[in-house]
Amino acid sequence: MAEKAKKKRGMPTSFTILFGCLVFVALCTWVVAAFTPDVTGATLAQVMQAPFAGFKNAIDVCLFVIVLGGFLAMVNKTGALDAGIATLVRKLGDRDTLLIPVLMLAFGICGSTYGMMEETIPFYILLASVTYAMGFDSMVGALVILMGAGLGTLGSTVNPFSVAIASAALTDMGIEVNQGINIGVGFLLFVIAEAMGIVFVMRYAKKVKADRAASAMTSEELARMDAAYAEGSEHASDLAGATLTAKQKFVLVLFALSFVVMIVSFIPWESFGIGVFTIGGTADNPSTAWSAVLTGLPLGQWYFTECGIWFFVISIVIGIVGGLSEKEIVNTFIDGASTMISTALVIAVARAISVLMSETGLDVFVLNAAASALAGVSAAVFAPASYALYFVLSFLIPSSSGMATVSMPIMGPLADSLHFSPEIMIMIYVAAHGVVAMITPTNGVIVSGLELAHTSYTSFLKLTLKFFVALTVVTAAVLTVLMLFL
Repeated sequence: MAEKAKKKRGMPTSFTILFGCLVFVALCTWVVAAFTPDVTGATLAQVMQAPFAGFKNAIDVCLFVIVLGGFLAMVNKTGALDAGIATLVRKLGDRDTLLIPVLMLAFGICGSTYGMMEETIPFYILLASVTYAMGFDSMVGALVILMGAGLGTLGSTVNPFSVAIASAALTDMGIEVNQGINIGVGFLLFVIAEAMGIVFVMRYAKKVKADRAASAMTSEELARMDAAYAEGSEHASDLAGATLTAKQKFVLVLFALSFVVMIVSFIPWESFGIGVFTIGGTADNPSTAWSAVLTGLPLGQWYFTECGIWFFVISIVIGIVGGLSEKEIVNTFIDGASTMISTALVIAVARAISVLMSETGLDVFVLNAAASALAGVSAAVFAPASYALYFVLSFLIPSSSGMATVSMPIMGPLADSLHFSPEIMIMIYVAAHGVVAMITPTNGVIVSGLELAHTSYTSFLKLTLKFFVALTVVTAAVLTVLMLFL
């Protein structure tokens, strides 16, 4: 009698992983609370409320993602994106792999200068479809974005959300910080990290193109990828010899302009001494600036609410330019927005973990305990141990600005009292947090971005784990050497 075939066990979903992390953190609070009054054990009510608090905390990002779904659906409805991808693939020909280093460096520069990470969410769907059309898998598109921007953030130079906040915290405490050293060390880390990442992604892309069986994606994920992009790919093939219509070209111009404006809007130009976007406004009333007409805030001060307004407006404009009727515009936008609900919920649940950490005091307790243990050690021990501390804490506090605010008033003075470089202390925090930001499921951008690319967190981690181990060792070693000599 033939044995009954065993049911194949699939990969856990993003929600299962995140809720598992939430429960684990809750259990940790009870263990730690048994030894100290500084931490309170999480109650069942706190655990149940955390996802809702996370949604409230991330509501601007969640709404932006939902609006983005409507925007992308509108572009797809015009047929411009399929035709544009077909044209791009045709023009690149055998040089398609060159797109990888170019885009990774572009995302990397954005990451290094202003910490671009959550802002990359719109690009996952686009690049996943582009890399699929080029004969790779959608994982390649996800890697280009996640690692391009993430490795750039690891090598932050003038990032106002990490380097600037950490430097300001120490300066306010009377500790002098040399910004030239910060920029120099950040640039060194940027070059090392991006070079390693580009080589890794290009090697994987070439393997997948030569043999689809080499893909890190599971058979179920590959099937979802085919279902999502095959029709568009076939349509693109039909258009391979055709030219873009005038309407489609105009739609693509608006499509590109949408992302250019988004990128420009997030860069804090005033911190670099550039005030062109605030002309006509004042510090007390920025809404009167010429670039604040649409959203009430000038470019350079936008966040996800303002970008949501921008993409909503441009969606309607694209629908009109594309010749869609009023009903088609409304129905297309609503259908597209509905596809992003699960992605928005992933972001909310990811935020729930840091919310619970903060409510119970577990994050501050871990930091204080580790800082006490590092007092009095040599630079050769202090640097890698501090890196390890930030590595662990970054899983618990995924926000770079939150980490800088909580940790630097503790770790900065500790390094200074031991006569170690405060600049290297800052860069240790930046690098360790940068590595973890690319692998932790508590960073909603990672899980949601991979979902948008029709792959999973587990497949991504399986593919990249050895790379991130090597990256951690290399960056920790570089910073330890610098700590010894600066």
